[in-house]
Amino acid sequence: MRKYTMHKISHYLLSKPESFEDYPFRLDVAVFKIKNKMYATLGERLGNWSMNLKCDPEEAMMLRDVFPSVLPGYHMNKAHWNTIILDDTIPNGEIERMIDNSYALVLKGMTRADRRSLETVYSSAELYGTLL
Repeated sequence: MRKYTMHKISHYLLSKPESFEDYPFRLDVAVFKIKNKMYATLGERLGNWSMNLKCDPEEAMMLRDVFPSVLPGYHMNKAHWNTIILDDTIPNGEIERMIDNSYALVLKGMTRADRRSLETVYSSAELYGTLL
């Protein structure tokens, strides 16, 4: 399996429509947002790179059962967030799918006005991906 570099993950996170990177906590933890709502974090902790992603609670539990490197969200609501240890044990496509779902879930939780401002510019597939 080809290593999924932090640069590539950061690039993928920023490729989501109107996504931007912020550092509201510490300079070593990047927070990725859409309309000032966080949908991902990326940082290094105890020598390992990891990422927090929002997830449907049932899917969050299933992913934790399937992948040993998916844990309850570190410093997050454990029912709605997972921490993914980026140790190359999860296929690249699955990591991208988890990112897409996190982005879409945060977007769906926004106010109608915030969603509309994006839905008039971007396609449903760009915004919601597999959560259509």
